[in-house]
Amino acid sequence: MKTPTLMVQGTTSDAGKSLLVTALCRWATRRGLRVAPFKPQNMALNSAVTSDGGEIGRAQAVQAQAAGLPPHTDMNPVLLKPNTDIGAQVIIQGQAVGNMNAVSYQDYKRIAWNAVLESYERLADQYDAILVEGAGSPAEINLRAQDIANMGFAEGVDCPVILIADIDRGGVFAHLVGTLALLSASEQARVQGFVINRFRGDLALLQSGLDWLTAHTGKPVLGVLPYLKGLHLEAEDAVARDQDDKTGAGLRVVVPVLPRISNHTDLDPLRLHPGVDLRLVGPGDPIPVADLILLPGSKSVAADLDWLRARGWVAAINRHLRYGGKLIGICGGFQMLGQAIHDPLGLEGVPGRTAGLGLLNFETTLDAHKRLTNVSGRLALDDAPVTGYEIHAGISTGPALERPAAWLDEGPDGAISADGQVLGTYLHGLFESPAACDALLAWAGLDHPRTRDYAALREAAIERLADAVEAHLDTAAIERLLLRQPG
Repeated sequence: MKTPTLMVQGTTSDAGKSLLVTALCRWATRRGLRVAPFKPQNMALNSAVTSDGGEIGRAQAVQAQAAGLPPHTDMNPVLLKPNTDIGAQVIIQGQAVGNMNAVSYQDYKRIAWNAVLESYERLADQYDAILVEGAGSPAEINLRAQDIANMGFAEGVDCPVILIADIDRGGVFAHLVGTLALLSASEQARVQGFVINRFRGDLALLQSGLDWLTAHTGKPVLGVLPYLKGLHLEAEDAVARDQDDKTGAGLRVVVPVLPRISNHTDLDPLRLHPGVDLRLVGPGDPIPVADLILLPGSKSVAADLDWLRARGWVAAINRHLRYGGKLIGICGGFQMLGQAIHDPLGLEGVPGRTAGLGLLNFETTLDAHKRLTNVSGRLALDDAPVTGYEIHAGISTGPALERPAAWLDEGPDGAISADGQVLGTYLHGLFESPAACDALLAWAGLDHPRTRDYAALREAAIERLADAVEAHLDTAAIERLLLRQPG
């Protein structure tokens, strides 16, 4: 018998697809169903290391948590990590197969489609139901040929689709009706209902529009999810620039928004910390005074380092250190702190050498093999316990590494400068461990950090989402769609 499968597609990027699949995973799990999340193709620079030693989109790892499962590469068999405006690293079933431009990837899609079906079928053999997330919009006309991310997948496995739209953006009815109009007749028939996301206000004022939508399309509105103020769930890719005004907080942290910033979910525990005023600085923004500058991960380290130089960051960092400020580099940001970055294979562009910031005495050589592993150990600061994950393709060597930033189960990691002002590490997620975050923030100058348990905050957000589904969606109709029961 075919495993029940339900797909969530969106009218736009960030319409709420990841959020709704996460919520449905927890809702279904509460009902005793063994469900697995699945995203055929994802384009994102936020990723997670899986239980089987691969790499998937961060959103699918959160969805796995919502379903009570360890993340697995089959949950996101195709991951595209952009490294230029026209190209990306292609990751199939957790492992990088190379860099491709958009045209080359179109030719490669037949192989990618086979990987998608293999992964889907393995999950279908193990679980009661599959909850699938689409990518972007199914109505992108230029991407319809050989589509494996949206309707191409839904048609291929013959599953129903829910279409979600974000009313907070405005134009929600145009988004839904326009998207539906651009689908083929068979695809239109596959859409079984709509969900409207992020509604603020009195639902009675929206009701006439909902009635019109159903009458015009012949499809039901399955519910309206409210705007959940203060909800935090890790972003799939986009960097959230809006944040609470925490002027006067104990510690000012500044982060450059690199063009190829990766795993910026590292910043989320700092964003949520009541004692931290986190400022994300874009290309046109002035560089503010800070207690801590944090260089995040990067998918194109040399190019992003050139970007920093062109926008005055080197002078700002040197001035910051002269006045006693602290500096942390994570993964690609750590590699930038060294003397040089060597790319003999041209993995990130033209083969060659790029001078680093010269703040720590080591060099990095990029290698075709990517290190993917979940790790634990202790920070050199206060011997604080820390857990996290590594995703990098560089091998670093040099005297600075004799003063490691952490002692992990597998050996030393990173470096701390002799004057104690500069710290670099390959460890993503290091702020998620409360004791480690406390130690790092205290080192940076925050008195009595008292970091909250980030894992508990994520779990509470998942529960809140599932509660919203219970309260505001037609769960009986969704259950019929998922289990293919007659309505």
